[in-house]
Amino acid sequence: MSDQSTEALAPNQSFWSRRIVAPIVRQLRQGVTPEKIALTVALGLVIGVFPILGATTILCGVAAAALGLNQPIIQLVNYFVYPAQLVALIPFYRAGESLFNRPHMPLSIQLLTERFKAGAGQFFADFGVVAVQGVAVWCLVAPVLAFAVYYLTRPPLRLLAHRMGRGHAA
Repeated sequence: MSDQSTEALAPNQSFWSRRIVAPIVRQLRQGVTPEKIALTVALGLVIGVFPILGATTILCGVAAAALGLNQPIIQLVNYFVYPAQLVALIPFYRAGESLFNRPHMPLSIQLLTERFKAGAGQFFADFGVVAVQGVAVWCLVAPVLAFAVYYLTRPPLRLLAHRMGRGHAA
């Protein structure tokens, strides 16, 4: 084990090193390719901003199982992009309303809570269409975002693998 790779696992390292770099380094040591890790990160990020709260953990798990990706890394990325999911919800919903030429539905925490307390059926009748329209926009954006993240994360992951003494072919 080189000094550089043990540094990434030292307990006094930064949060970033302990929680992000170290799991990736462990996967590279176990023979996972930088390309597979890049795909895991890309899908974790893209699925992590899926515009339905509460669905991303299951979707990431299914995607990782179906594609043979690393469950801990995809869930870690999903966890870290949760704030981005919250920020992206309204833009996805508004873009969906625009895409389908539908009137804007008011979306406030108070209104959502009131409608849900009135009955789950009514809540889903009122807001289900908005959610489906947001998912449609996500379906348009997700492939582009996944492609970009995959191709942006591959070079640093290849460099990390190379520094660890495991160079990979393109």
